[in-house]
Amino acid sequence: MSRTNQTPSERAQLELFRAAASDPAPRDAQDLMAYPFFSLSKSHRIKPIEYDVADVVIRVEAVPEHGMATIWDADILIWAASQLVEARDAGLRTSRLMAATPYEILTFIGRGVSSRDYKRLKAALDRLQSTTVASTIRQPASGRRHRFSWINEWVERTDHLGNPAGIELIVPDWFYSAVLDDALILTIDRAYFSLTGGFDRWLYRIVRKHGGRQRAGWRFEFRHLYLKSGSLSPFKRFAYELRDIVRRQPLPGYILSIEVEISGKTLLAFEPTPCGQDVDGLVPSGTHPIVPSGTGVSCHREPKPGLTSSDRTENRALNLESNPDSNSCCARADVDNPSARKKRQAAKAHPHGRARSRPGTGR
Repeated sequence: MSRTNQTPSERAQLELFRAAASDPAPRDAQDLMAYPFFSLSKSHRIKPIEYDVADVVIRVEAVPEHGMATIWDADILIWAASQLVEARDAGLRTSRLMAATPYEILTFIGRGVSSRDYKRLKAALDRLQSTTVASTIRQPASGRRHRFSWINEWVERTDHLGNPAGIELIVPDWFYSAVLDDALILTIDRAYFSLTGGFDRWLYRIVRKHGGRQRAGWRFEFRHLYLKSGSLSPFKRFAYELRDIVRRQPLPGYILSIEVEISGKTLLAFEPTPCGQDVDGLVPSGTHPIVPSGTGVSCHREPKPGLTSSDRTENRALNLESNPDSNSCCARADVDNPSARKKRQAAKAHPHGRARSRPGTGR
């Protein structure tokens, strides 16, 4: 009788990476920030996310038992990315097989450490493991899709008394490759973990991904943002949520406003907080609560110099320097019709969307 050849498990082929950094800077993968990969609600979502714009196709599927991974569950991936980048920068060997204690993960992402928090952590790991993603992002052949789960597998370790001793998990190669590519990773503000709303968290990641690219900020049409959110809410409700976020200004490090074009299109505009402006509540942990006006350097990571005040008399320029597909409908219209562009740039709205007149013009 021939002997059956057993294929070594994935775990057996990977070297264990023990998360060691006590408080690394939070890092996020740009692909995860820019596209709809997670449910924005804590409710049990089964309906798939389907996104098909330009050459990017994404389909996210969940199982009824656990539901889809949420944007709060993605905090675990931010923890993993932060540990991997910190170790790589320190010259240490990294691996997709990661080990840590629940306490280390929970405290990094700003959660409590009670038994209830630990149960929620395990539920989040289950959702990440059972949610499947098929995406054309970073695929060598056009139309080719990479299918994976956010966590290939995870295991709970206990001591001789049955108490939690640690967690081991394996992140997918798609995620691991993105994390170790400097061009695909961004540092985020630690205050992100304090954002309680799913819309707030999703919008911060969109803003952080795009807001640092343009010195004059960035603009997104409401309809395009709706596609990028993967939200189950009707568009009318989605637009209401965006306006409420602009009213509250909860995003650390960024100023939001609403602009209305002559054509009637409504856009969300955002830019980094100007240097020297009071930003109480938006500074990293450990900074004095009040940053006085006139401060020489920004109190936020990766400041962008040369920003102007948000009190403008005309709309900012369109986003043509990078990622043109993000506003392709707006960009193409302006390129093809210079006259329409001039009219559009003359329109300005205050944060509630009503047209703002230019001083002395009566318009």
